[in-house]
Amino acid sequence: MQHSAGQIRNRKSGGSGGAKVAEQGDAITFADVAGVDEAKEELEESNVFCTSINYISLLVSYKSLFVFQVGLPGTGKTLLAKAVAGEADVPFISCSASEFVELYVGMGASRVRDLFARAKKEAPSIIFIDEIDAVAKSRDGKFRIVSNDEREQTLNQLLTEMDGFDSNSAVIVLGATNRSDVLDPALLRPGRFDRVVMVEAPDRKGREAILEVHASKKELPLGKDVNLSDVASMTTGFTGADLANIVNEAALLAGRKNKSLVEKIDFIQAVERSIGGIEKKTAKLQGSERAVVARHEAGHAVVGTAVASLLPGQKLSILPRTGGALGFTYTPPTNEDRYLLFIDELRGRLVTLLGGRAAEDVVYSGRVSTGAIDDIRRATDMAYKAIAEYGLNHTIGPVSVGTLSGSGIAESGGSPWGREQGHLVDLVQREVKEMLQSAMDVAICVIRANPTVLEGLGAHLEEKEKVEGEELQEWLKLVVAPEELASFVRGQQQAPCTSGRFMTGVKIDNIQLLDARLNHVMG
Repeated sequence: MQHSAGQIRNRKSGGSGGAKVAEQGDAITFADVAGVDEAKEELEESNVFCTSINYISLLVSYKSLFVFQVGLPGTGKTLLAKAVAGEADVPFISCSASEFVELYVGMGASRVRDLFARAKKEAPSIIFIDEIDAVAKSRDGKFRIVSNDEREQTLNQLLTEMDGFDSNSAVIVLGATNRSDVLDPALLRPGRFDRVVMVEAPDRKGREAILEVHASKKELPLGKDVNLSDVASMTTGFTGADLANIVNEAALLAGRKNKSLVEKIDFIQAVERSIGGIEKKTAKLQGSERAVVARHEAGHAVVGTAVASLLPGQKLSILPRTGGALGFTYTPPTNEDRYLLFIDELRGRLVTLLGGRAAEDVVYSGRVSTGAIDDIRRATDMAYKAIAEYGLNHTIGPVSVGTLSGSGIAESGGSPWGREQGHLVDLVQREVKEMLQSAMDVAICVIRANPTVLEGLGAHLEEKEKVEGEELQEWLKLVVAPEELASFVRGQQQAPCTSGRFMTGVKIDNIQLLDARLNHVMG
């Protein structure tokens, strides 16, 4: 049965689809946005550009303005667009790019035409297209879906509207995506999206400002011991959405205990839940599993202390958490954000990551468990990046292996490595294995140099389930660092471990393989 274009348009939601016009005086304004000052400044300027009489005369005499937001999920791209809508004195039309993609050929392009026609009719106006990568993937075949020509037609229509003959339309277009790597180059060239605004994860001051915005907006009664600056220092790498979740979690945790104030402990527990998962109430480790996990976590603490000296705020726990973590070793980050990682610090982190497996190997004479799966995965990834991406290996040299292999992942979806780079791949693998094995040997040296601390702290953790604060510091202040550790961190060829072999008196009759990961959180 055939349908006319008009019948199809009536049956499907035609026109501009799900595009919505935000009402003036929206609840979200620029005062509600914090932590992304540079992006906020760019969008505030764009808003003034559209509403000021002087700017309008310049806009009409020149051309439309296109602003493109790029950032990781949760950094605040949509929130910034809502702030523009709340501040705008002009019509603000918002939609998602996925609304342009339809089963019927030509519907997406038609919706794009109607959307821009509507905006031009109400000009000056602002269009916001969220998740624009849904229709704007590259057309070079790398990210193209051959079975859907509708997406390509929609993209062509979008490009035409943004760079057509009628460019003096007094319309601002805001686009947002977290996948800028897959976008078509024609969309990003000057003349289309003239201004690219990077929306990044906030720094410490930005995180503190975001926490203050959410706490004041929710009117949270904060305890006297709450210092949002300290909470911001604990949340290095968190995005705005993560921080909003921290505030919500802290309020819920305080509410569960019928508190009248949200205290510091509530924020600390909210951060730990975000990082390591939720502690299970009924699941408890028993017998040999309890002993293995306790020594594993104690091994992380001992080796980490030998690497980075005594750090306040460390916590050990053998209470299982959601997500598969059986144990939890938490080392809070430093007060200042770090942007560089030096080679000696990277080597130290490798040794610390393998400290849990080293403790199992020494205490149980090589009868290790599967509990170190997450530690080994993270250590392998770190060692590979150091050698193949950061150029920190003398044998490989300052070479980016991925770049040398060509364009990375082949368009056919095959291996990213060219055949001529096969020998280089083998060399990288050997160097990664050698670095990890050396780090493991050094971690074992540290464990053997601290038998009393490992066994005492492990037994104490096995009994108490949680050790932190001064109680933990009393144990860790006894940790000594062998010379082999200093040599490895400096990149020198370390001598064979000379520390005496440590044997524990704990008898394990039935060591079960731990079929879940142990998560070690490092600052």
